[in-house]
Amino acid sequence: MSIGIIAKLKCAEGKNAEFEAGFKEMQKAVSENEPGCEFYLLHKSRSEDIVYYVMEQYSDEEALSAHGKSNAFKAAGAKLGPYSGGKAEIELMDLVS
Repeated sequence: MSIGIIAKLKCAEGKNAEFEAGFKEMQKAVSENEPGCEFYLLHKSRSEDIVYYVMEQYSDEEALSAHGKSNAFKAAGAKLGPYSGGKAEIELMDLVS
């Protein structure tokens, strides 16, 4: 069963461009190296300039676990850290089919 995630992220004031550029690098790495990731998309809030939502879907628990342990995920955390506005809010969901 597919697993969905919505992650609410905030970037530091005035660091949107750096945050988005770093996230695009991570998207590319996920796309190229994580076959169990069905989609990994960044969206920017229309009402709050520093708020972003990541919509993700993984084929199963194994794929989700692999994502959290991936080099891309670890590198992105280090790279995005200076542009982050705090801890992410994560919602895990199960696909209804």
